[in-house]
Amino acid sequence: MIALIQRVTEASVRVDGETIGAIGRGLLALVAVERGDGEPQVSRMAERLLGYRLFADGENRMNLSVVETGGGVLLVPQFTLAADTAKGMRPSFTPAADPETGRRLFDALVEVIRSRHSPLATGRFGADMQVSLVNDGPVTFLLRCPPG
Repeated sequence: MIALIQRVTEASVRVDGETIGAIGRGLLALVAVERGDGEPQVSRMAERLLGYRLFADGENRMNLSVVETGGGVLLVPQFTLAADTAKGMRPSFTPAADPETGRRLFDALVEVIRSRHSPLATGRFGADMQVSLVNDGPVTFLLRCPPG
């Protein structure tokens, strides 16, 4: 499982012109499920997303998690993160999980985070989405919880 996370002052996702999810200050995570991912990757990614220290403490050091700051979390499914870009000029999506598995594990990640943190907003699996954000810093990290 892969997550590209960004510290944001605000972020939202729209489908067909309608805002379906929005947060203020917090964490935007673009999430991809890879072949071989399962419940262990869901659990580990949830732990990392909620615990990763990317917010400043009183000494302006990145020592606080989104949970500690009470910030929002916006989870957006993005299978293209799992692309193999090593060769040629066109990505291969062979490393990505099949759509059914991807949806099931993305939904499982949403439920784990929802049970531990609020506010939470999400994109829509399989939809054509427009994501807007104001990256704070900018601060962006790539998190991976590899399969098996």
